[in-house]
Amino acid sequence: QVQLVESGGGLVQPGGSLILSCAASGSISSINAIAWYRQAPGKERELVAAITRGGSTNYADSVKGRFTISRNNAKNTVYLQMNSLKPEDTAVYYCNADLWRNGDRVAAWGQGTQVTVSS
Repeated sequence: QVQLVESGGGLVQPGGSLILSCAASGSISSINAIAWYRQAPGKERELVAAITRGGSTNYADSVKGRFTISRNNAKNTVYLQMNSLKPEDTAVYYCNADLWRNGDRVAAWGQGTQVTVSS
């Protein structure tokens, strides 16, 4: 069993900052890419940022220059530093990991954490 547990969401004013964390646990051999997705009400889930095991990153155009993804391979944890938050960043943020478990390649999802940007 693999678990991804997100934390760090909450209510923040426009222009504020939040740091999301996602910790992976269970019978994990190694984790390839890890990504953050988000889904706003009435919209499809979209990729926000992703990072490979080697540290290469990519971002959605809407968050470039404001969000930073990073990871700690020793702790099987990924972070999303979110700065200059806008109301349109309001969504449930999900962690996704492409990983190896007992010889099988698995795509795992977290349960999501709510981020609300509002004054």
